[in-house]
Amino acid sequence: MTTLGEREDFVDRYGVLFEHSRWVVERAVDRLPFRNLHQGLMQVVADASPDEQLALIRAHPELAGKAAVDGTLTHASAAEQASAGLDRLTQDELDRFHALNAAYSAKFGFPFILCVRLTDKAGILAAMERRMANDRETEIAEALAQIGEIVRLRLEELA
Repeated sequence: MTTLGEREDFVDRYGVLFEHSRWVVERAVDRLPFRNLHQGLMQVVADASPDEQLALIRAHPELAGKAAVDGTLTHASAAEQASAGLDRLTQDELDRFHALNAAYSAKFGFPFILCVRLTDKAGILAAMERRMANDRETEIAEALAQIGEIVRLRLEELA
């Protein structure tokens, strides 16, 4: 990238890949070109400080959480949650999601992250329950890996 316009175009095009975290793409511009865009973007995440990684994780909404209920999800998150059926939950399912979200957040200090386009609501609930047994470091690594999957699928849609 040589011109300011090209840099701005890159950030405008790919800035939506990371939930409320354009900083990843803004930093990636300085590392272009990448042999593999997804790997290059995820390397920016890997090179970020622990606090920045945690901020990236915390920028994601809870699954079937408050933002979903009040309609303030980003377009991409709303579509992804809908693809897994999270927009069509029974009251019992919604209550279960809210209880698991609260327990997970209380234990780890950030929302449960899962690439929901690769599963369904039963798979999501099972993953939430299973991952509650993990330690915080394991969950940070898993959340970042799941963000990588989310970004990979979002990137494929942009291509």
